[in-house]
Amino acid sequence: MSLYYDAVKVLTSPSLAGGSFKSRIYNARTLKASPAQVYALIIEASKWDTVLKEVIENAGILKLEPKLSPLLALLLVHDHLIAKKGISAPSSHPIRQAIERHKTRLKGEFIKARVRRGCASIADLKDFLQKEKQLTQGAGAIYPRWIRINNVRTTAQKQFDSTFASYKRVTALSELVAKDDPKRIYIDPNIPDLVAVPPGVDFTASAAYKNGEIILQDKASCFPAYLLFGSGEVWSGGDLMDGCAAPGNKTTHLASLLCKRDGKKRSGARIICMDASQVRAKTLQKMVSAAGADHFVTVLPGQDFLALDPVDERFEGVSALLLDPSCSGSGIIGRDDVPKLALPVSPAEERKNQGKKRKRGQDESETAANGSSSAVDENEMASTQLDLERLVKLSNLQTRIVEHAMSFPAATRITYSTCSIHLTENESVVQRLLASEVAKRRGWRIMRRDEQPEGLRRWKHRGVRTERRSSDDSQTQDGVQSPELTVDLSNEELEGCLRCWAGDDEGLGGFFVAGFVRDENQSDAPENPQNGPEENESEDGAEDEDEWEGFSD
Repeated sequence: MSLYYDAVKVLTSPSLAGGSFKSRIYNARTLKASPAQVYALIIEASKWDTVLKEVIENAGILKLEPKLSPLLALLLVHDHLIAKKGISAPSSHPIRQAIERHKTRLKGEFIKARVRRGCASIADLKDFLQKEKQLTQGAGAIYPRWIRINNVRTTAQKQFDSTFASYKRVTALSELVAKDDPKRIYIDPNIPDLVAVPPGVDFTASAAYKNGEIILQDKASCFPAYLLFGSGEVWSGGDLMDGCAAPGNKTTHLASLLCKRDGKKRSGARIICMDASQVRAKTLQKMVSAAGADHFVTVLPGQDFLALDPVDERFEGVSALLLDPSCSGSGIIGRDDVPKLALPVSPAEERKNQGKKRKRGQDESETAANGSSSAVDENEMASTQLDLERLVKLSNLQTRIVEHAMSFPAATRITYSTCSIHLTENESVVQRLLASEVAKRRGWRIMRRDEQPEGLRRWKHRGVRTERRSSDDSQTQDGVQSPELTVDLSNEELEGCLRCWAGDDEGLGGFFVAGFVRDENQSDAPENPQNGPEENESEDGAEDEDEWEGFSD
């Protein structure tokens, strides 16, 4: 039963931690159940919440079972009615018995709910609910399911001829959402071998997914590897390194790009990746293996990138580094947001609603205090606005990581990325890096727009110079009380930075990436390979941002 209690705890406990909803679950230290199971239960229940609310209320089980809260009941009834294995608890457990005592009534109300919606099967009901949620979200931004084709195991043409053979190609993301045609596919114009399908379409049961031929990866997180490697035309032929690699989406994207260029005849190149956490490194190794890349990808488990010696002979061939360090996660949206579940009305709230007439606004305030039919009340998380001190701390760590990468002797290309919208973690870090001693000494500069791969060269959203005040003129875009923040970068340098913004027509969350190239003609001093970086210790308290979006829905 810890699974259900843990899920309730996650949804009702305030959290001041940064990062995505998924990463907070995976990094939680108080859960007794598997984080993957907790996350899956919450996400799946959120897809069925409106009909489960209806079933529970019509069955009246909350009046008969005082041990059940509205949220706990919804999670349990979800598994009882929908999960293949039912409730994950011994048959003798009192909470499971509290649900199964009413199984006939619950099943009957579930059938009625399906029939009322004109659905012949549970699968039809799931599709109906998905479309219903899309309509209630209005005509805002569309966040599709992005799928990357893995060239280590297959090719795009093979997948178009098999996995996506029955899908109709559309020319715009807005055309993906159609009332009666979920089988639509959009071929991305910026990232090779990346496609989008309607939101909610599930590929986890497909042979292509199970065989590692397709990988679920958001488009924005494909930018760093493609910016670093392109189609291979600028790659020097040396080794590639992912310094902050778990869970492995970007590492396996590098592997896919390498195989697309060289096929099965790679010229001895390696990809070296690592994560300071032993637990996350296991996830990284699992994803590398599933993608079929473990014969040329080396995972260094539990290795802190800042603790690496750049002149170690193991890394003498490293020519390109990909860095996606811990950040505030302020750009993450969509399925990583905390789900807002529609909950059944509790008996206490029902009694209040039947009482005397209240003043306007009184019902709403008391509902929020005493439990209601909306999970906005029962599982609303505390404000996660960031303070300036935390942003500065993150940006200091991010700067040190990239400076460390700049000291690798054979390195000629670096990409730096965050899933943050904050200038402090993005353009401001770029400014600090370009002004750093190691960048000047070794000739590092921004990768210009005309040097970027063709697909990203066409990307219209570029770096920003200033964070303007919000509409209420009380907070900056960083969510902190501070003066307007401006960076001193040239137009060419800002054009070299790529941005993604939530809420537009691109179907992405907030993201930032910049590339650096080494131009020895700009270096201030000759190289001394014996000189390592001034600092290489890791920073205490650095946040461990999880991004497991590839093999877990």
